Amino acid sequence: MSHESVKTAELMHDLQVHQIELQLQNEELRRAQAALEVTRARYFDLYDMAPVGYLTVATNGLILESNLCAANLLGVARSQLVRRPLSRFIVKPQQDTYYHCRRLLLETGQAQSCELQVLHSDGVALWVKLDVSAATGDTDTPVLRLVLSDISERKRLFQTLQESNRELDSARLQAERANQAKSEFLSSMSHELRSPLNAILGFAQLMESSAPPPTPSQQASLAQILKGGWYLLTLINDILDLASIESGHAALTMEAVALSDVLADCQALIEPLAEARRVKIHFPEVNAACRVQADSIRLKQVVINLLSNAIKYNREAGSVDVTCHVCDGQRVRVSVRDTGSGLPSDKLTQLFQPFNRLGQEVSGTKGTGIGLVVSQRLVLSMGGEMGVESTEGEGSDFWFELKLAAT
Repeated sequence: MSHESVKTAELMHDLQVHQIELQLQNEELRRAQAALEVTRARYFDLYDMAPVGYLTVATNGLILESNLCAANLLGVARSQLVRRPLSRFIVKPQQDTYYHCRRLLLETGQAQSCELQVLHSDGVALWVKLDVSAATGDTDTPVLRLVLSDISERKRLFQTLQESNRELDSARLQAERANQAKSEFLSSMSHELRSPLNAILGFAQLMESSAPPPTPSQQASLAQILKGGWYLLTLINDILDLASIESGHAALTMEAVALSDVLADCQALIEPLAEARRVKIHFPEVNAACRVQADSIRLKQVVINLLSNAIKYNREAGSVDVTCHVCDGQRVRVSVRDTGSGLPSDKLTQLFQPFNRLGQEVSGTKGTGIGLVVSQRLVLSMGGEMGVESTEGEGSDFWFELKLAAT
């Protein structure tokens, strides 16, 4: 075989090898193209079927591309969105919000978001959240990528909540006015009742001590008049106290008050009632230096009220334990624990309601259902707190806390 023939054979072999390589490359390109088409189709499916609206907008404001959700949100076919200005679909008073958001994006390069209203084709304004970011288009020119999320329902709920809050505020103001009017009425009426009642009690006492003395029958009638009169006067005084506290007219003289002096005075005042009921009272030894920030007269009123309740609603030959200790180095807690019948948990929530005696009105024990409420309001007015712990069948522990006075 000649030299030329050998060379030709080698060239043919090389051509065949290159042809095979080209075929393999073409096959690989076809496979890559097919995969690219599948990926592109999947991308467009995801893009079109996304639950939020996607828009591509040129820097001059014209819409370049839209998905189905954005078109449906605006009520316009996608073909009618392209090459139209986005501002055409934004409510006019809020177009400045969009322009400001877009300007910040272009100036800072950072994604921006805002909330505004867009117009549906039927003229209805919808609230959307607009997220804007910058990207590079197919021609290497910058474009804006917009995400539109429908927040109309959220805005509607927020508006409903605001309206409800306004209604609640209005109702609260009306309730406060009604409560103020009630307090003023009670205060005025109580004063009007107390004047003639004092006259009734005064003349009844004069008749009781007159000469010649009243007959036994008259004496019994006078005793009933005085008993009912004093009870009614106590009730009126309690109402006056409650009304003055609720209206903010209760005058308090805040000072450093020695607890030992208050408890000693209260012990002397309450012991006759305890002896009459055969109830033993145990008072603590209180350091004379222990002082609280309070009104001394009102503080005695609170303690006397708690003690009298603990005695009145105690069992026969029961006991009352008064304790006093410092809490957290800043407050003093005074507790009055009795051995009465106690209260079930469902009644504790009703305990500090005016005129609510929790069924004790049928027990024969006198009371108005106001004293405990007055005591709680007084403690609150003095910057303290009052509460109760009770176990049915074992007794109750009424307590209040007041701030320690600066030494």
